[in-house]
Amino acid sequence: MKYVRLGSSSLEVSRICLGTMTWGVQNNQQDANLQLDYAQMQGVNFIDTAEMYAIPPREETYGKTEEIIGNWLKANPSRRKEIVLATKAAGPGFSYIREGSPLSGESVIQAVDTSLKRLKTDYIDLYQLHWPNRQSPHFANHWPNGIAFTEVNALEQSETMLDILQGLDSCVKAGKIRYCGLSDDTPWGISQYLSLAKEHNLPRMVSIQNEFSLLHSKDWPYLIEQCVHEDIAYLPWSPLATGMLTGKYLNGARPSGSRWTFMQRNGLFRDTPQAHNAVQAFVDLANQHHISPAKLALAWCDQVNGVTSTIIGATTMAQLEENIAAYSEPLSNEVLTEISNILKQHPMPF
Repeated sequence: MKYVRLGSSSLEVSRICLGTMTWGVQNNQQDANLQLDYAQMQGVNFIDTAEMYAIPPREETYGKTEEIIGNWLKANPSRRKEIVLATKAAGPGFSYIREGSPLSGESVIQAVDTSLKRLKTDYIDLYQLHWPNRQSPHFANHWPNGIAFTEVNALEQSETMLDILQGLDSCVKAGKIRYCGLSDDTPWGISQYLSLAKEHNLPRMVSIQNEFSLLHSKDWPYLIEQCVHEDIAYLPWSPLATGMLTGKYLNGARPSGSRWTFMQRNGLFRDTPQAHNAVQAFVDLANQHHISPAKLALAWCDQVNGVTSTIIGATTMAQLEENIAAYSEPLSNEVLTEISNILKQHPMPF
């Protein structure tokens, strides 16, 4: 396993980060224990979760994933120091999470305290803001005029960001969190947080996690360039495009128990004819070179310049084993060239 520094922090993380959002709906405690044990045996030391999980989000499963991880930590207290534990504070929109209110300094402190209780730990290594208070160009909102940026009150947003940073600062000083990061944000969001942190001597964001895959590479090059030069760790989530890049949803297939058989908060916005055409091309390429489609997608993501650690997830041990094994050997230059050609033929397919 390869390890890299997490942005400007002192943390060393594995190139693979174990995502956990299915724990509590598609996976139970026993499943999670097996995944955590196996991942650690393979050298994975980076675990990502969120207060909102399990997915799909519902009031009755809110916080369930953190509780599952907390149970594992309680049963294995010596392992806490061996992992880099990351979680996230939910943004506005859910009536059962702080009455749907926007993130603020006060709500961040409240969210940290409740996550610590569920995780059964004294500190969180990386605490992230799950999505910004303003609408961001993620979840199929990236097309022109999908968001009216001119109607956003930038000064108001900046003032709220400062308040959030002050709340995070109090948690850092109290020893509750070590470092702070972003999720589902933009270059403007990164810049504002960095500027405010420098001006007011507040915690500096060390990472950002955004959706990034062969089907959704919009963060290259502009956001990733900023991450590299500002020493911000870039953490792709959904590198398999919710499993789509394995080919299991081709021709209208819906395997029993798969994610697309569950209600999706933002709908199946990736389910477009263009995306399926791209997936078919990538699956055909993987078959031609006698590698799995999952390996093709994950190994490609791993070699993208500027990627720090890729967040993977699995609902079965067989999937987890395949996903981790995908990082053991890099793709050949021939395969990478063919991937590049397909990307040019199928840009932005959803």
